[in-house]
Amino acid sequence: MRVEQAKPLPPISGRGAPTNLRPTRTGSLAREADGDWLDLALDIDGAPPPLRTTVTAEHPKTIIARNTSPDIGFDRSINPYRGCEHGCVYCYARPTHAFHDLSPGLDFESRLFAKPDAAKLLRAELAKKNYDPAPLAIGTNTDGYQPIEREWGVTRSVIEVLAETRHPLLITTKSDRLLRDLDLLADMARDNLVGVAISVTTLDPKIARTLEPRAPHPRRRLAAIRALVDAGIPTQVNISPIIPAITDHEIEAIMAAAADAGAIRASYILLRLPHEVAPLFRAWLDAHYPDRADKVMHMVQDIRGGRDNDPDFFSRMKGRGVWAQLIRTRVKRAAREHGLDKSFPPIRSDLFRPPERDGQMELF
Repeated sequence: MRVEQAKPLPPISGRGAPTNLRPTRTGSLAREADGDWLDLALDIDGAPPPLRTTVTAEHPKTIIARNTSPDIGFDRSINPYRGCEHGCVYCYARPTHAFHDLSPGLDFESRLFAKPDAAKLLRAELAKKNYDPAPLAIGTNTDGYQPIEREWGVTRSVIEVLAETRHPLLITTKSDRLLRDLDLLADMARDNLVGVAISVTTLDPKIARTLEPRAPHPRRRLAAIRALVDAGIPTQVNISPIIPAITDHEIEAIMAAAADAGAIRASYILLRLPHEVAPLFRAWLDAHYPDRADKVMHMVQDIRGGRDNDPDFFSRMKGRGVWAQLIRTRVKRAAREHGLDKSFPPIRSDLFRPPERDGQMELF
């Protein structure tokens, strides 16, 4: 697998990727501006025009994605969007944009796709005679509560169908925007139909501004944990990813803050750098942490068996070697100390009732 050499761009406020590299593993060809004078007319002061977020409506034929991964606790998920405006430079989902002939860099966080038919498609899939209910995850390859959800509302429309049909749901997000849907989630929680994980990578706003520039402030995420727990919704903190020599010193502090907010459990994932994420992350280190870039990557490679990334099941999440074991020990100890080592309440699947067909709810 080859990718273009990462060419750092001038810092772009509110964006995470320091490059817009194009991958070659999917046959994508490099592109460059043609130098037309009309392009230059937009650049009178010598600065590039502002990078605007664009959203394109996508109309897939199905909406539930299936997986058989043995190290993931669910076998189905829904991604209301493609790409994510939060701009987290470490996002393992960035390489998916390459299959649209778009860059996993800035394109991933600025050229987005929304699926306005998601609720309709979900209703049709749940109505199939052979559908067997099991927890469905939102927040796997894209955050369902990224900023564009405010206008598009795709995530809420999906949850409305799940609430109506009493279908089990798992949500992972790093946004407090999900509090808008507290009415639906609290209703589902009364029947043990929903569990939420709030991702907190760092408590330091300076790190967060470059690492995940358009995600809500860490303190807002902690406040969201408190609001969810107060509404009776089981909520855990997900320290993800833990980045050696950048955020790993915060493990215990994040655990303490999450426990104070009422979280009932903690989980973690070590930094993953699949495909184009590795050169993007290296460029980010060079831009923001040149003093320790080599140290960070040496630790990452030690955790990943000498490589930038380890794709193997189980070890891809927790890593191998001395550094991985040290982090694992610290996480377990802090979780035990702060009461975050409890089991997550079982999510029920036995209350599912198929959605309406021709205006009639299935009775049996």
